[in-house]
Amino acid sequence: MRKLILSISLSAISYLSVAQSYNESILDYRKHYKADFLTDSRSPLKQADLQYLRFYEPDISYCIKATFVATPESEAFSMATHSGKDKTYRQYGILTFKIHDTLLNLHVYQRVTDNKLFALNAAASQQMNPQDEELFIPFTDQTNYDETFGGGRYLDLRTSDIKDNQVILDFNKCYNPYCAFAEGYSCPIPPRENALDMEIKAGEKLFAKKMQE
Repeated sequence: MRKLILSISLSAISYLSVAQSYNESILDYRKHYKADFLTDSRSPLKQADLQYLRFYEPDISYCIKATFVATPESEAFSMATHSGKDKTYRQYGILTFKIHDTLLNLHVYQRVTDNKLFALNAAASQQMNPQDEELFIPFTDQTNYDETFGGGRYLDLRTSDIKDNQVILDFNKCYNPYCAFAEGYSCPIPPRENALDMEIKAGEKLFAKKMQE
């Protein structure tokens, strides 16, 4: 019995140590996130605005492993934005994962430029470009409007993050589009297929200052 209790205690200590280290990494990630607003020439925020950024407490249960299924033959489509100016994307793949025992799916998108669109049309049935490229996951969930931005939030990935059809999906790193802070930006509106029917209480919350005009 003593050995069992000791084993359980050591496991608990180990978990707490991992969780604490993870929490510190998320807090450090958010420091860099805030600093990026001050170096981006298109940023809607200044130094004085950063105090109004709000986040959920880091929660390791929202950092999960997802299964990735590629969709290399998907066609380019126009994704609506808050400014009314469409942007062209293609579905890169689909992620399947569980959060709190709920099975969920999210579609992963890749931005399509004129050159990339030509390449896709010329080799639609071939393997996807193995180069490390940016991927985009816009989504909505049941916290929108009440606790988080009504227009949804974003997650970023790179193709190199996908290993053996698995990827770590960390909702503690989901963030608001610039449209959550000011008007005049062409922020993609998450497609209906990426509406999660549950609360994702992780990542960035509503901006605590009145939106800039």
